[in-house]
Amino acid sequence: MKKASSIVLFAFVVTMASAADYQITKKIPIPGQGSWDYLAVDEAARRLYVSHGTQVEVLDVDSGTVVGNIPNTPGVHGIAIAPALGRGFVSNGQSSTVTIFDLKTLKRIADVTTGKKPDAIIFDPATSRVFAFNGGSDSATAIDAATGKVAGTVDLGGGPEFAVADGKGYVFNNLEDEGLVLKIDSRKLTVEQRWPAAPCAKPASLAMDRENRRLFVGCRSKVMAVMNADTGQVITTLPIGDHVDATAFDPESKLIFNSNGEGTVTAIHQDGPDKYSVVETVKTLPRAKTMALDPKTHQLFLSTAESGQFEVLVVGK
Repeated sequence: MKKASSIVLFAFVVTMASAADYQITKKIPIPGQGSWDYLAVDEAARRLYVSHGTQVEVLDVDSGTVVGNIPNTPGVHGIAIAPALGRGFVSNGQSSTVTIFDLKTLKRIADVTTGKKPDAIIFDPATSRVFAFNGGSDSATAIDAATGKVAGTVDLGGGPEFAVADGKGYVFNNLEDEGLVLKIDSRKLTVEQRWPAAPCAKPASLAMDRENRRLFVGCRSKVMAVMNADTGQVITTLPIGDHVDATAFDPESKLIFNSNGEGTVTAIHQDGPDKYSVVETVKTLPRAKTMALDPKTHQLFLSTAESGQFEVLVVGK
């Protein structure tokens, strides 16, 4: 999580045919100061959740207006959404807790104790469990999303980064320090496979094409690896920018986006399940390394600091 006096959110508008020729088309200011990390989009409710110091800012995705916030989330990192349950979940790194909140009212429901320093957090629809990945204890805490009770803890054997769920009972997680991708049984709460990501080094971000069973692993060695989610085989790697921290896959446009801390987004097209090509490198701003995708509009949102002011940048053609 970066320390800063302001935050900038970028929204990249993408056509279905191409990702070329992006440009900033709009800036939306957001008041306040603080640090930042992950963002999350609730597609159905048209809300964007932005981690921000000790609270979560909530924006209307379509208008860009701030519609509320979730306060008292110390050291907030990530936000997970369970739309069918009407609940959201926030990982609080400083207090080693997950805050459960109501998606409609944004009011706090409960706080759940996790392992040390929870960071990435995801919702697994196959088990209706939330997984908080604890950077301070090399573990994942599984929480029953409906009851808020801890279902168990998974020992990961290394420092976790981002994770994705395949919707069929497996969760995949990067171990950046170990250079591994883990396949976790989300029902049994056991690590089933530990796959080397080489030639990718320091895997930091992760996205998935669920239909074709492909994992897209953003690596701090300036490549994105494409991995078979059933066998762990690294199919290919493609060049990306420096200090990647988020990867997103748009299943309609077949575009994969990697947001890089150097101030770029690398757009890659999926020509086929095993064939990929770099489309464009888009200039953003330094430290704009976290990102969320809106599947409805095909926009990307990124956060960073610029000129002492929080703002949303809309980038398109």
